Amino acid sequence: MKIKLLSLGLFLLFTAALHAQEDNAPAFGKGLFNLVGKDSSFTMKIGARMQILAISEGLDESDEFFANNETNFLVRRARLKFDGYAYSPKLRYKIELGLSNRDIAGVSQFTRNTPRYILDAVVMWNFYENFELWFGQTKLPGNIERVISSGNMQQVDRSLVNSRFNIDRDMGFQLRHHFNLTDSFVVREKLAFSQGEGRNITDGNEGGFQYTGRIELLPLGLFEGGGDYIGADLKREQTPKLFLAFTYDSNVNAVKTRSNLGAYMFNDTGLYQTTTNTIFADLMFKYRGFSLMGEYSKRNAADPIAKNSDGTPTGDVVWVGNGINLQSGYLFPSNWEVSGRFTHIKLDANITGRSPETQYTFGVSRYIVGHKLKVQSDLSYLSIENGSNEVMFRLQFDVHF
Repeated sequence: MKIKLLSLGLFLLFTAALHAQEDNAPAFGKGLFNLVGKDSSFTMKIGARMQILAISEGLDESDEFFANNETNFLVRRARLKFDGYAYSPKLRYKIELGLSNRDIAGVSQFTRNTPRYILDAVVMWNFYENFELWFGQTKLPGNIERVISSGNMQQVDRSLVNSRFNIDRDMGFQLRHHFNLTDSFVVREKLAFSQGEGRNITDGNEGGFQYTGRIELLPLGLFEGGGDYIGADLKREQTPKLFLAFTYDSNVNAVKTRSNLGAYMFNDTGLYQTTTNTIFADLMFKYRGFSLMGEYSKRNAADPIAKNSDGTPTGDVVWVGNGINLQSGYLFPSNWEVSGRFTHIKLDANITGRSPETQYTFGVSRYIVGHKLKVQSDLSYLSIENGSNEVMFRLQFDVHF
């Protein structure tokens, strides 16, 4: 019933938008429709995008490459996006809905066992000079690789550092501010106070709250077109641009294995709680088609081993450890790009039971209309200490309206 109502609502919305904008359709990649109120009291840009993925992966245990791999074809992401302003340009909003299986997975009793359609639902109020207050559900100011949109990535998908350590989306408040130290040196500060449970949790805050602080330094000036949060140097920066950032996140009495992500930790009295701290240090550099992105992540916890009231371990643990990711690429004048990535993960083996992992990835991308229409492919080799190695090949097509 809920799916039928959602489909009907989207159909009516698109029908109304098409009727209103049939003679004023935006250019490709600029949204499906751009609506403006008659009195200019609101705007709404409606966009859609999808990623279609072919993936072949398996253990490297045969003399014949990919002989034992499993191959899948899937809609990796399918999303609708609405953004604009309400009443005043100083009050912006963003709504993003996910429709693919991967987008809406993760139901539990804490989400009332319903699909998790909502990715972002946030309002952003520029209430004074360079200060902006956000309220709603959106990405926390964590590692750069996570905050970069999945539609603007340099390779097919994010690295293992992101999948092990990122702090993703949550519901709460964010305060953002920026200022100039010099004519070109820009500093941005971001603070967040959130529920600490991840996105679309409906049945209360089971643990404590999550506190996040981030500072970003751009000593050589702003990137063209917000390129510090876009993969690849599509703007071909004519002068060197550098981005440096540091994040500290504390999730007080967290109840999941990866801060506000992962599985819930249970014991004989209910949910096991422990304070989890995560740090990120990252950079982005771009110059004339060359790009370099680096990230370091580390997580610890007050008591990472979940225990029952009598002190016996439950089997659940917090994923504590650290990781580093280095990624670089060069964009040729033909809009073909080659890229490489090195990722190393070292979770605490005594706690998590997981061996260190090192992954090497080589990627090739063809940007037809920037990130709005592109084909990407990459080949990865994952080396697991004291374990089996894995190979993976991916091919993905992106289209954004």
